[in-house]
Amino acid sequence: MLCTQRMVSIVTIYAHIERTKDSLRQGAFTSEASVSQGIILPTLHALGWPVFDTKIVTPEFSLEGRRVDFALCHPSNRASVFIEVKKVGFSDGADRQLFEYAFHLGVPMAILTDGQEWSFYLPGEQGHYDERRVYKLDLLERNVEEVVERLTKYLGYERVCNGEALKAARSDHQDVARGRDIESYLPVAWHSLIDEQDSLLLELLAEKVEDLCGYKPDFDLCSRFLEQRTRQESTSVDHASKKQSQTQAAPRLREKKENSPVEPSDRFSFAANGSQYEARSARDVMIKVFQLLAQQDSEFLEKYSARKHGKKRRYLARNREDLYPGRPDLASSHSTQIVAGWWMGTNYSRRDIQKILDLALEVVQPRLRSTIRVNVV
Repeated sequence: MLCTQRMVSIVTIYAHIERTKDSLRQGAFTSEASVSQGIILPTLHALGWPVFDTKIVTPEFSLEGRRVDFALCHPSNRASVFIEVKKVGFSDGADRQLFEYAFHLGVPMAILTDGQEWSFYLPGEQGHYDERRVYKLDLLERNVEEVVERLTKYLGYERVCNGEALKAARSDHQDVARGRDIESYLPVAWHSLIDEQDSLLLELLAEKVEDLCGYKPDFDLCSRFLEQRTRQESTSVDHASKKQSQTQAAPRLREKKENSPVEPSDRFSFAANGSQYEARSARDVMIKVFQLLAQQDSEFLEKYSARKHGKKRRYLARNREDLYPGRPDLASSHSTQIVAGWWMGTNYSRRDIQKILDLALEVVQPRLRSTIRVNVV
């Protein structure tokens, strides 16, 4: 009987995570309340927590006039885990408040989540906030098996009650192998930044050029520069390989030439509803596609806004200032109002714009998605 119950529980959590990932992609969670009711409580229920017993799963836990969204208690009314919930994409900077609450009451584990990202912290450990984070779990970037494993490991009801969850978190936090992993992934991360041409990297490059010569290049020029540098580095590697083995170098160079990236065209267009639309630039394509989708799907902009955007930016927002946090100059000079009440940032490279468009096609209704073809890189 116990084995059957355990199997049912495993099936339940797997099915819930699959549904949650699909809903996140569709931008279904547009507020903190929807994240709490649509993700947090069902997840706790699937992990075995008695969510209807408010002495164990306590919402709006009060602490000297301040409140934590959820306190998970064992025994009853004694908090073991704090959970602070934010709107999707708005969890940055909320860890300080959560730590203050957890420190004051001596709660050993704290979780900050916007439904998509889950950050597990041990407030009692030493170091900066990030250094006390045990693990950061992104539901859309990890497969279902890993999501279930991590949630169960740190947040399963039985494991929290018997202390195994806290023990595992402390063990992981002290795991020296993580340091080796970080060191090994540093070059991978660097090459990813170059290959993906993150907008922050392009902005840093553009600003440094401006510092040196007084003129700021646009992102397309910076993007082409990085692509050229990448090809030059690849060519240098090929030359080094040629010196080591003349007999194997020629096939490799031929393969390199056949697979080299094609320079982006200066002509832009996209297809929608069987028609072809012309555009002056990649940014123009982005704006026109968003306007078209907004016209044909009344919920599109709200759902897109509910998705997690860039590392430090919002691609779409009701307030222009939210597009570039801390950069009112960019908000003023690199934004456009695509429809009444909605602003979009325009300070992006072609690759960034393609990511923004791909995200839009994830969110929009499947029927409408099938009618659109767009590629700007």
